[in-house]
Amino acid sequence: PMLPMIAVPTTAGTGSECQSFALIADHVTHRKMACGDPKAMPRVAVLDPTLTFTQPFQVTACTGLDALAHAIETAVTTRRHAYSQLFSREAFRLGAQALPRLLADGNDAAMRGRMQLAAAYAGTAIECSMLGAAHAMANPLTARHDVVHGHAVAMMLPHVIRFNAAHTPSARTYAELAAFLAPEGLDVPHTRLADWIEELLETAGLARSLAACGICRDDLDSLATSASEQWTLQFNPRPAEVSDLRTIYESALNLP
Repeated sequence: PMLPMIAVPTTAGTGSECQSFALIADHVTHRKMACGDPKAMPRVAVLDPTLTFTQPFQVTACTGLDALAHAIETAVTTRRHAYSQLFSREAFRLGAQALPRLLADGNDAAMRGRMQLAAAYAGTAIECSMLGAAHAMANPLTARHDVVHGHAVAMMLPHVIRFNAAHTPSARTYAELAAFLAPEGLDVPHTRLADWIEELLETAGLARSLAACGICRDDLDSLATSASEQWTLQFNPRPAEVSDLRTIYESALNLP
């Protein structure tokens, strides 16, 4: 038994305040391993958006993108279910409203609150349904090339969305999420979701391509091998082999 824990997040990204998992990184290989136990779940989460006002702009951007990635990935994993999808969709709805406005005005208190709630809801969804290939592919970028986690996930996410869209239920879910980005009643294709993430990266002043982060074609084989060993890959809705992962990395290498 553990003493009751009260979690007070000072960023709006990981949603750890609503999870029973911690990550342990091997200091030699930099591989991330999940350590989870229901006893580690915080008893109370206190969401105070005023604590996030002092974040640097890039922290707001990267943590916000991470929260959106959590919402999108949990919505389509193989472990998703009706309960988890309630949190995934509401997390995305709130985050999609808040993050673009925070990138324009970081002092918007209402949007700070929505973004923090989005992160907590997305963390709740992770607890239920885990994550997917975008996180699996982001971890080696962080471990080997020092790309900030939220940036790495957001860079890979559009390409993973396009890969997963060959899985019909996932394409349908992506289109439903993309509908939050359009005027009410207007249907938009699932491709809009991937394009929108890339637009957010540009708005945040973050690189959209691996090449812009100093990664070259010779790095892709080892990155793909490492991504294939990441624990979140097993929950991706479309199975991905090492060759698939390399192709996805290739699509992110150089962009117009």
